[in-house]
Amino acid sequence: MPAVASDLFIEQRYERYPAENQLAWQKLYARLQPRWEKYANHRFLRGLEALHLSPDRIPRLDEVNRRLQPLTGFQAKAVSGYVPAFVFFDCLRNRRFPATVTIRPSTKLDYLPEPDIFHDVAGHVPMHADPHFADTLARLGECAHTAAGLAAGMPAETRLKTLTSIVRAMARFFWFTIEFGLMKGRGGLKAYGSGLLSSYGEIQHAIEAAEVQRYPFQLAWVVNQSFEIDHYQPLLFVVDSFSHLYELVDRLERWMREGKLDNVAPGEPRIKEEDLQSFLEVAK
Repeated sequence: MPAVASDLFIEQRYERYPAENQLAWQKLYARLQPRWEKYANHRFLRGLEALHLSPDRIPRLDEVNRRLQPLTGFQAKAVSGYVPAFVFFDCLRNRRFPATVTIRPSTKLDYLPEPDIFHDVAGHVPMHADPHFADTLARLGECAHTAAGLAAGMPAETRLKTLTSIVRAMARFFWFTIEFGLMKGRGGLKAYGSGLLSSYGEIQHAIEAAEVQRYPFQLAWVVNQSFEIDHYQPLLFVVDSFSHLYELVDRLERWMREGKLDNVAPGEPRIKEEDLQSFLEVAK
């Protein structure tokens, strides 16, 4: 199946960032830096060092990619906003990470319902400098092709319902690993999920708060577990290592082929019609 994202990417118009945007980046970085040192997975810290992200200015993606691509083949590619699910996963498969280039206002640093360049580049991209994590992301992207291939062979009367279940399972897996994953680490639990790594309040809350439930990662639980995006996560899952995470992606695809994702529990996230259509277009 061919890649479908050739016209997806835009140019990062760096000259259009006003001083207010640069101030927002500076504030976000300055607040999070000491928390990264305390709570972030050591490979994230290694990635920050390798990419030379500046605390003083929004990164230029071409500069980030000059350091990132030789390490793992990944590149951060500017997009204007929402990317349909299959297209997003296909980008990962091809080691292209869609990155939003806008940034939140400096007066609203603590919560943003949509990704911005701080979440995408400071939260996600340092992990892409690690070969093991990069391989896992690309492998997860391959799972989307598996899902589209399976959809092509499904009976017409059940295709939409079954595909919705599979995409929901993938979204939940992504949420509880790539976005909000915890990992056993040096000195205790560490964050490797970008939703934690880009949140000043939640990275500490996820690891220290007594009310957060933290459990060893169980795939059957995760693909059936709903979540909400507008508050700190009350339930998180812990993986043992990056090798363990890669093995979990392999198992996710195996379960997909075996039909074990065909009827996961309903609930959040709601799967958009555009996301389903992105898979069905490829499945034709």
